Amino acid sequence: MKNHILAALLILPVLVAACTNTEKAPAGVEVQLQNPIIPGFHPDPSVVAVGEDYYIVNSTFHYFPGVPVYHSRDLQNWEQIGNVLDRPSQLPLEQSSVWLGIYAPTIRYHDGTFYMITTNVGNGGNFMVTATNPAGPWSEPVWLEQQGIDPSLYFEDGKCYMVSNPNSVITLCEINPATGATLSPGKALWRGTGGRFPEGPHIYKRDGWYYLLISEGGTELAHKLTVARSRNIYGPYEANPANPIFTHCSLAAQDSNIQGTGHADFFQASDGSWWTVFLAYRRYGGDYHHLGRETFLAPVSWEKGWPVVNGGKPVAERMKVRMPAQPKAPQPARFHEDFSAIGPQWMHIQHPIADNYSAHAGVLTLKGNGDGFDWGGWHPTALLMRQQDADCQFGSTVRLIGEGEAGIALYQSDAGHVEFFVRRGRTPEAVVRVRLHSLLHEEAVVPLKAGEARLDVRAWGDHYEFLLGGREIARVDSKLLSTEMAGGFTGITIGPYCRSGRAEFDGFDYSALSN
Repeated sequence: MKNHILAALLILPVLVAACTNTEKAPAGVEVQLQNPIIPGFHPDPSVVAVGEDYYIVNSTFHYFPGVPVYHSRDLQNWEQIGNVLDRPSQLPLEQSSVWLGIYAPTIRYHDGTFYMITTNVGNGGNFMVTATNPAGPWSEPVWLEQQGIDPSLYFEDGKCYMVSNPNSVITLCEINPATGATLSPGKALWRGTGGRFPEGPHIYKRDGWYYLLISEGGTELAHKLTVARSRNIYGPYEANPANPIFTHCSLAAQDSNIQGTGHADFFQASDGSWWTVFLAYRRYGGDYHHLGRETFLAPVSWEKGWPVVNGGKPVAERMKVRMPAQPKAPQPARFHEDFSAIGPQWMHIQHPIADNYSAHAGVLTLKGNGDGFDWGGWHPTALLMRQQDADCQFGSTVRLIGEGEAGIALYQSDAGHVEFFVRRGRTPEAVVRVRLHSLLHEEAVVPLKAGEARLDVRAWGDHYEFLLGGREIARVDSKLLSTEMAGGFTGITIGPYCRSGRAEFDGFDYSALSN
């Protein structure tokens, strides 16, 4: 009997430790999660939970307005409610190319105020803005001293901490959130596990531990998440022996259509469950991606004091998870933009020249200034939105008023874009033109009777079809517009443009062809 009692006493601490080291499975309901939750060009996601409301922001690089804000209450369906940086005074973009502008933002909430901190690469560096309503308006920028990209904020005990990666070292300082003034010298926290480009740092606190989450490997195939922890916010930080905690650069995920997983942000849902949003891209036509880096979602559990993403398994476009509540099924995107009001999804390359745009009675009128999509420190007259579906159709009826060039643009970067347009000099014609670095090619030239035509583009993942009045006149391989070939950090944006002369557009139609 004594031996049995002794054995029970010896095993009791082990059982207690096991119970405290592994989190219980989350409650909620089992659902099929559809990823990405925000498709198309939506990289570098950051998220904040405020009660049962969730908000996500993304980077926008050289586009204006900058940093879209998305809202959800079910974690599956996200609606854009505004843009953080919607005034030129907040977002200087002069001479910003596809490689510059707004890098990864972070959104946080503290004492009734929303904070967004980010980097304007090429025009000022790190800054912060605030709002009481995430839909806006947001304040003018508060510029910050500590540089390095991907800044993040952490609030505790009346203090505001900023973390970023100057000189590729994750560095922490205390700041005054009202003035941006640095209140403590920068303290080096961690260099990561040896992967290139340690970036995207975020700090969280759980069970007395400070967790430092970062990305390494660059935002391509080798992208991965690593984590370290400390009992003191200033360190020293110990690396998780199981790093990387999440990557698709692995044997298990080598055949997945989803690659480049990384740049994540953790959050706790209203039911206490933990989740992460992160970026990844989907491949089409081989090892190419053209829609950009998109926003995905996965559950997070805690095992032996460390976070585990999706049970240690690769993510999929559709996967079974337990969520706080049953979400509505996502609906395929389908809309007709009548331009009675310019919605928050529409963007410009750099700042628009306001006199070149007008919308009235369902007609958008654009005036060209000679600027196209090739690099030149330019301000092309174009109204663009993100292509969010691999299989979709979009288009408009275009009327040239006099001589000029106007139509529908598919823009990845100044080195990779396609224009489907009506051109009128001596005679009117419809043209499909492809730019890839130094190569410029007119894929199709079709005579027209007048300077008016219905232009539609049908996308099928690995290629685009160009329809003139419903008849296909050209096809273009989507890999020509991929990040791998055209460069940049963004994704395909689409919409009406006018390079020269003046043109009218009878709205703009967009519909997903599959779900």
